[in-house]
Amino acid sequence: MSNLNKKTLSHLDWLESEAIHILREVAGQCSNPVLLFSGGKDSLCILRLAEKAFRPGRFPFPLMHIDTGHNYPEVINFRDQRAAELGERLIVRSVEDSMKRGTVVLKSEDESRNKHQSVTLLEAIEEFGFDCCIGGARRDEEKARAKERIMSFRDEFGQWDPKNQRPELWNLYNARSHKGENIRAFPISNWTEMDVWQYIEREQLQLPSIYFAHQRDVVMRNGSIFPVNVPLTTGEVINQPKAGEEVINMQVRFRTVGDITCTAPVISDADDVSKIVLETATTTITERGATRLDDQTSDASMEQRKKEGYF
Repeated sequence: MSNLNKKTLSHLDWLESEAIHILREVAGQCSNPVLLFSGGKDSLCILRLAEKAFRPGRFPFPLMHIDTGHNYPEVINFRDQRAAELGERLIVRSVEDSMKRGTVVLKSEDESRNKHQSVTLLEAIEEFGFDCCIGGARRDEEKARAKERIMSFRDEFGQWDPKNQRPELWNLYNARSHKGENIRAFPISNWTEMDVWQYIEREQLQLPSIYFAHQRDVVMRNGSIFPVNVPLTTGEVINQPKAGEEVINMQVRFRTVGDITCTAPVISDADDVSKIVLETATTTITERGATRLDDQTSDASMEQRKKEGYF
């Protein structure tokens, strides 16, 4: 065969192919999976991968979001819009409902609800009988995620044991589990933040507006840029500045999105995807290291949350 007829796959083609293979393995091995969809950039990439894996048919799983009640309105609105465009079922379960049931109790009114998503997630898994949750976690984000398998086994209590993981030799994945146990599958585990943004650029994916540079009121708190006076979809305004803090209107963007109370923006003038790709190429701090305040409470904070059932 002539070399002119051979196609050289790019690294994005290889990553895409691997992720599609993983999604199809989940569909083939699991009886009742669900795709965790927050409206963030990683889960939006997985939606595109699911389209390539299963269209023109419907997805063999619903979408689900665990809402803290303190998510950015831009992301929530985009989540609903994208699910409607795809015509796929979206399940939303709220930490606030768990609080009403008494299964989540905050230490104080202003405590971040982020870690409490684990309780609501486990309740939703039990409610619907899901045996696999597909998520957008990546190994480059944080060291606990770096040592987690692509098919991550959770016991009947939803707990992850980093010392008891299944081997994944030769890209052979085992997603089987007994009743009550659960698998967390991570199709883009081997991707980096740069890969995600290059894929978004290549596929021309739409994103929530807060990923791009915009003006926002912030304060400097514990060395991080902290957003203040943030309105919720309910009209409530949270993250009030503390006494003595100076409110600054700054041009920022979010590298990752999550609970408002623990997600910090970064200074940026990147107002389109191509500029974000260039900005990502020069950064020396991981997106969670730079912006996720819940990961800065201790060196093992993410691993501890995972052991308790976190994504």
